[in-house]
Amino acid sequence: MDIERNIQEIKKRIASAAKRAGRSPDKITIVAVTKGVEPRDIKIAMEAGVRHIGENRIQEAKIKTECLSLLEPRPTWHMVGRLQTNKVKTAVGIFDIIHSIDSVRLAESVSKRAQSIFPVLLQVNISGEGTKSGFSMTELPKAVEEVARLPNLKVEGLMTVAPFVKDPEEVRPIFRRLRQIRDSLGLEHLSMGMSDDFEIAVEEGATLVRIGRAIFEECRK
Repeated sequence: MDIERNIQEIKKRIASAAKRAGRSPDKITIVAVTKGVEPRDIKIAMEAGVRHIGENRIQEAKIKTECLSLLEPRPTWHMVGRLQTNKVKTAVGIFDIIHSIDSVRLAESVSKRAQSIFPVLLQVNISGEGTKSGFSMTELPKAVEEVARLPNLKVEGLMTVAPFVKDPEEVRPIFRRLRQIRDSLGLEHLSMGMSDDFEIAVEEGATLVRIGRAIFEECRK
């Protein structure tokens, strides 16, 4: 019941943030990030209306997709963590979309392994932090062109991981800048915002919010 209550509260907060920004909450998708979460708790989240599941680790995702293979409706599986090229073959067999394409080389590997047109987001390191992956703002336009030319990929948008800060307002300029870049490139999706800052992300244009702890805090391993 805690999971269901958490999801309903998050939906209310998203709706309020969307209203403040003059947006429809229907344009924002909750991606429930299930790192360290048991399949039974993912099922509870699905029963509470979640339809999109995000995973950081390939092996963990493989186990969970097998355990939950009979779920109806079938969840959409999002790869939201860093992807190594030697794990690409497994990833394209598990996930429906990859958020974390952080190099043209990785995109080429996904294109080679994909059996049909595969949707991806390009990760952008807006803040320039050395500990974070992603294209710099100067690299991004050329990278979008190169990845868009690959035969089996569809670039659907951009993703970023904001710095951890005490005051979520501090990341607003990062989210706003990513939206401006997305708009200039004519892309659809913005994957940004997590448990501590998703309302700011929604106000600044997020279409996909990656929320884990605020949903599953009480039941993580």
